[in-house]
Amino acid sequence: MDRRTFLASTATSLFYGSTTILSMSLPAFAQVEPPPETAESPARSDQPAQPFSFDILTQRMRELAGKAFEEPKVELPEVIANLSYDEHRAIRFRPDHAVWKGLAPFELQAFHMGWLFKQPVRIHSIHEGEEKTLVFEGSDFEYRKPLDPAKFQDLKMPGTAGFRLHYPLNRPNVMDELIVFLGASYFRAVGMGNVYGLSARGLAVNTATSRGEEFPRFTDFYVVAPTRLSSDITVYAALDSQSVTGAYEFKITPGQNTVMDVTLRLFVRQDIERLGIAPMTSMFLFAENNHSAFDDYRGQVHDSDGLKIVRKSGEEMWRSLNNPKQLAQSFLGEENPKAFGLFQRDRHFENYQDAGAAYERRPSLLVEPVGDWGKGAINLVEIPTELEVNDNIVAFWIPDTDIKAGQELEYKYRLTWGAIEESTTELARVTALRSGAGGVSGVENDKGLRKFVVDFEGEVLRNLTQDSGVEATVNVSNGEIVHSTVSRVDANGVWRLVIDLKAKGKGPVEMKALLNRDGQALSETWLYQWREGDADPS
Repeated sequence: MDRRTFLASTATSLFYGSTTILSMSLPAFAQVEPPPETAESPARSDQPAQPFSFDILTQRMRELAGKAFEEPKVELPEVIANLSYDEHRAIRFRPDHAVWKGLAPFELQAFHMGWLFKQPVRIHSIHEGEEKTLVFEGSDFEYRKPLDPAKFQDLKMPGTAGFRLHYPLNRPNVMDELIVFLGASYFRAVGMGNVYGLSARGLAVNTATSRGEEFPRFTDFYVVAPTRLSSDITVYAALDSQSVTGAYEFKITPGQNTVMDVTLRLFVRQDIERLGIAPMTSMFLFAENNHSAFDDYRGQVHDSDGLKIVRKSGEEMWRSLNNPKQLAQSFLGEENPKAFGLFQRDRHFENYQDAGAAYERRPSLLVEPVGDWGKGAINLVEIPTELEVNDNIVAFWIPDTDIKAGQELEYKYRLTWGAIEESTTELARVTALRSGAGGVSGVENDKGLRKFVVDFEGEVLRNLTQDSGVEATVNVSNGEIVHSTVSRVDANGVWRLVIDLKAKGKGPVEMKALLNRDGQALSETWLYQWREGDADPS
């Protein structure tokens, strides 16, 4: 499969059980008991339990890396081998068959194989240090029209397409969908009040390179059986591909923001041109900065509107996203960054006007490295798209070292999903970016002149007046600043930076700006990449 196919496949999780499922209230979980594998739970494997630990999984993947990669050869039952998109979408897991239903505050449901999902994903339950394979059959699913349920009665599958976990995230008596692992190494999660948006991945290999992207795949998941009072759940995963194998640990803690503590141990099979650690994938179609390129009643359409970076020094940076006319890449060099992530900062429905998609409720995703990551770069890839169904934004960490066959690597980081709040007490935040024809309205201006308007908002600026000495430091590469001003907008109290510039040559123009007073930074550092024609109508 190519990138578009894989990204389309991950979007299918939005159609599976995105509505909440009624269940028991939390007070019913009164006793601390390990949930047994019962006749009602789909653990039907006849194989004996095997010892399991993260170190055991690590050794398995180390040994696997020493062998040549083999593409799984699976012959699916005829009834599911050629399912269409609509047919696959008509299959639902039966909520009353969920693993650990009524036994713990977490429940597990599987995704059906077929359509794009023809390689089996095996799911194992871990209890008291032993693993037991969970087996799912046709009786665990509902087959809706246009399917004939009778054809699936005796279906035996070699695995699943993936799984999701449910938890009473928003109300104590409703089991909400919390996290989905589906498609290659993709997964997505939500915080309180969120709907699904951007995705994370276990690993990115050769993304946006001439070699072509490789998609490592989670082949096995090992889920630690929760107890009746569990407030978190741990998932282990085995990753395999042509170039690398890996062992992963995800400790998942739901809440206002859902937190995942991740440890990955990689074993390199063959040289990798570009290794992406903690990758995330999102969608940005348009906002104020490029709305003129789309004839759409909505004000904005995106899952994320900016890339946030917190540098080792504590400097905070905001790179506004773009939907360029040609593939664009930015490499932001860092050493031991404190954090980076794709954020959905605009939380106002009025700015989107999409009652169905609820873009204002899409989660942000922050990566916080643990330990010494050394020198490297945060790679931002922006892919042109005309459709909002295409995830066209990719961001990840690239270590500043050659990745060679035989290497063993370990990384630890924390993922935070949710409507993550950002303090504006000490630093103002970029709240809007607009662009248009440059110059002064009402007169004829140079056609090559472009205007960029950046709004900053925060407590640190609120009580400052126009004569308070607020200044803007602006730097541009591959472009010429014709005019720039910074001023307070009395109508709403934001501070507005206006830049008129001309491009030099055909390469991208890089912009960098921040507000300061007497040499003290008042805002985060704003970054943007622009090419002539980016906001032109298609």
